[in-house]
Amino acid sequence: MIKIIEEDFKDSIEVTNLSCQTIAKSINSLFKLILDTYNSNGKLVIMGNGGSSSDAQHFAAELVGKYFEIRKPLPAIAITSDTAVITCISNDFGYENIFSRQIECLANKNDLVVGISTSGKSNNVLNGLRTAKKKYCKTALLTGDSFADNTLDIDLIIKVPSRNTARIQEVHGLIIHIICNLLDKVKPL
Repeated sequence: MIKIIEEDFKDSIEVTNLSCQTIAKSINSLFKLILDTYNSNGKLVIMGNGGSSSDAQHFAAELVGKYFEIRKPLPAIAITSDTAVITCISNDFGYENIFSRQIECLANKNDLVVGISTSGKSNNVLNGLRTAKKKYCKTALLTGDSFADNTLDIDLIIKVPSRNTARIQEVHGLIIHIICNLLDKVKPL
């Protein structure tokens, strides 16, 4: 058992180190997109499935509440947390539309819509990003190395250099914390 534990730690460290080398500039670009969004009186609209849904809620909570520093609350909505809305839309419009339907009514031109999908193949997340672009929102996707859809018009794609869902989720959590740390330091308008 100890060997498995040590292997998981080593694998996580390896993916984190590789991510630091390959996506740090993209994380900085995401930070700038978020800062521009807040400085333009926009909000973040965040979505994902399963563990990525939890990441979306975690991200929104850190922004509306606080990370380390007490600062003014930053507007962010995780559209993954209202079960009545999700089940209504799934029932009436199909699961692939649970995010696009919400974005259609909740997102505005100055907003940034962030999708989180470890595989990059979640149709409901991708449809949500498509709807966001139609509404002239900025868009970003946190995903993993297997994402390969070059037809999507997304402003920023951050691909964690791994195909292991657990490692991708760990780095997504780290990205969220890095962004929150930077926002604590800069304090948007």
